[in-house]
Amino acid sequence: MIIVLKAEVEASDPEVGRLIALAEGFPGVRTELHRIQGATRSLTEIYLLGHTGVIPTTPFEEFACVEKVVRITERFRSIGRHGGGLEAVGFEYNGVRISQDSFPPFPGLCAVDTPENLDAVFGLLARLGVATARAGAYKPRTSPYDFQGHGARCLPWVFERAGKHGIRIVAMEVTRESHIEEIQKALAASGYATGVMLQIGTRNAQNFELLKAVGQQTELPVLFKRGMGITLEESLNACEYVASGGNRRILFCLRGMKTNLGDPHRNFVDFAHVPVVKRLTRLPVCVDPSHAVGSRALAPDGLLDIFHTAAQGVIAGANAVLVDCHPSPEAALCDGPQALLTRELPVLLEDLRIVRQAYEARLRNLAASSAGT
Repeated sequence: MIIVLKAEVEASDPEVGRLIALAEGFPGVRTELHRIQGATRSLTEIYLLGHTGVIPTTPFEEFACVEKVVRITERFRSIGRHGGGLEAVGFEYNGVRISQDSFPPFPGLCAVDTPENLDAVFGLLARLGVATARAGAYKPRTSPYDFQGHGARCLPWVFERAGKHGIRIVAMEVTRESHIEEIQKALAASGYATGVMLQIGTRNAQNFELLKAVGQQTELPVLFKRGMGITLEESLNACEYVASGGNRRILFCLRGMKTNLGDPHRNFVDFAHVPVVKRLTRLPVCVDPSHAVGSRALAPDGLLDIFHTAAQGVIAGANAVLVDCHPSPEAALCDGPQALLTRELPVLLEDLRIVRQAYEARLRNLAASSAGT
């Protein structure tokens, strides 16, 4: 059971103390107080843990400080919507709003290779008015002989160039707990020239110790990529590991499933799950067409498959798009075949704008239809 307090109520309010005392008076019940800093408003919630199925909601609903009482219906209690009873408030980080209503794109280098290439991409994003990007320093690869990323030694110049070009958030994968500390130290040394969103890659979707580590720190938000070969529920429970640790600032990313049913694409595209995740959870949802498609294949209409796949996610309500871009994909040290050329990125962003407008028009049409009935 979750008790949602009214927006103006502080946790220190004496009535909140009486509310908690009432809850903990039931046998075997303990409480947790959570403050959720949303993109548009903040919420304070009290979690009742234990055997709460037989506990009535009425005594709690009678408190003046209570907005509503919601019974848990999903196993992922911290991120769940629980039948629509809890709203998706999203979050704001380093001046960027990320929620189920926002739409920041995250183009960039899958793996940072040279300062010159990074500078070229970040400079292009600045000219296009994009303040969110991806740039991998740590890169797990299928083969131990492939480029694994420059690691901590590239962080100073990644953050310096992000600050130079006004990049507010850099999505960056981590593969072990020590990477978090390395990033935090490098950010501090840069004078917090930018912000970092810690990315949990698909290969680490069930690395539970790593999930706990990124959840126990609340300084940096988390971009979680769905596991390539596990169910959606398993991936959402993995996000619950992060949220239960205390970090509720999570962006959930769909990136395709590992199955030959998706051939000739690299992965089977799962972007139809965008509205499903938004219905089941309070999380904003991102799509990654680059890793879903895996190539710069051209459709007969002249659009790249990546464009079409990105559009599938956006027309379904995706809140962000993670896409690879490189000045010289043929020379990229990681995932070059799927990276867009820099001259193609403005075309993609305009295409995404058109599709996003179409999605918003769909919502207006629905609202008008509902008002007419």
